[in-house]
Amino acid sequence: MEKLKIEGGHSLKGTIKVDGAKNSAVALVPAAILAESPITIEGLPDISDIHMLKGLLEEIGGFVTFEDGEMIIDPTQMTAMPLPNGKVKKLRASYYLMGALLGRFNKAVIGLPGGCHLGPRPIDQHIKGFEALGAEVTNEQGAIYLRANELRGARIYLDVVSVGATINIMLAAVRAKGQTIIENAAKEPEIIDVATLLSNMGANIKGAGTDVIRIDGVDQLHGCRHTIIPDRIEAGTFMIMAAAAGEGVVIDNVIPLHLESLTAKLREMNVPIEIGEDSVFVGKAELLKTVDIKTLVYPGFPTDLQQPFTSLLTKADGSAIVTDTIYPARFKHIDELRRMGANVKTEGRSAIVNGPVVLQGAKVKASDLRAGAALVLAGLMAEGITEVTGLEHIDRGYSRLTEKLTALGANIWREEMSEEEFEEIKSS
Repeated sequence: MEKLKIEGGHSLKGTIKVDGAKNSAVALVPAAILAESPITIEGLPDISDIHMLKGLLEEIGGFVTFEDGEMIIDPTQMTAMPLPNGKVKKLRASYYLMGALLGRFNKAVIGLPGGCHLGPRPIDQHIKGFEALGAEVTNEQGAIYLRANELRGARIYLDVVSVGATINIMLAAVRAKGQTIIENAAKEPEIIDVATLLSNMGANIKGAGTDVIRIDGVDQLHGCRHTIIPDRIEAGTFMIMAAAAGEGVVIDNVIPLHLESLTAKLREMNVPIEIGEDSVFVGKAELLKTVDIKTLVYPGFPTDLQQPFTSLLTKADGSAIVTDTIYPARFKHIDELRRMGANVKTEGRSAIVNGPVVLQGAKVKASDLRAGAALVLAGLMAEGITEVTGLEHIDRGYSRLTEKLTALGANIWREEMSEEEFEEIKSS
């Protein structure tokens, strides 16, 4: 077990390159199950979730290689092997295996998924979709059993806008008989990315990126080569870090359109930003003004950037309200920021941040992926040394974070934990 140490007060300067989108990658890799011949996906981030998915595809008989961000998946020998526990339990996005296995084999057994603890993230909309397509769904001993004689297209209205359910129903429907219409579908860029891969495999999908997606089922799908979109959340995290501790940082390999809600808020705070074709320059902000943010589904402000943004607001002059309408439980980083001297309190699904405050280095623990990013950001701004534990969460979504920040001039490194420290954290 390792911990991350950050010596605050070093300015960030230079260029940082964004990796492929985690939230796309965890759906693109399972989508390969639907093909009858090998698939190549390039630009994948080197994160623990992807290594876990590679292991799961190998468990069901796939041949998978992964190096330098390129994954080649040969699905020809795959079978509908039950995956009731093991790696499945550790991975939030393992539910995409349900749609993919159901779409190819008309059956699947998947253990209920894990991931970050952000309060309830029910999969009832996924199940509603599978049932509409003709699958029988049962929950037996903590695993979901899906069985269908054949899948038939259906009209499915999602009660809540859900990225996971939209993608999962797409995966199950692309080889179903007839037409499927998903109404009130999520519009995130990651959905367009998955639809692009499926279309390159021979699927017939229209309307991805709008709230109505139409899918005409096809008999079979074939292999292809696909390049993943850049990670808008990683790009946004770096933009916020540059606003907090930068003296001119270029964030490279981005789609600026995907970052408009964040860009608008940073400009409102007085951060100079210049937009390039596939890069964003964040200049040094002299005096940060305070802004309120409210997370919404895309194209609104992303819930995944709420936590790092809260860290930035501790440096702004005045009081700000951060409201998370998507995951109201997503405030576990607040207690840790308070340890560092932040003046923040939570009320219901909002946090109230008063600034400016000079944060002080402290020992803090990441309770989930984006809380980890928020604490690294706080460490970059703080006086003295900050020690972050719970790195397994950060490694799920940010590849080579220490190397990337070191290249910008941050003083950040990883250290092995002692036995005593490990025991102390386990018991906390």
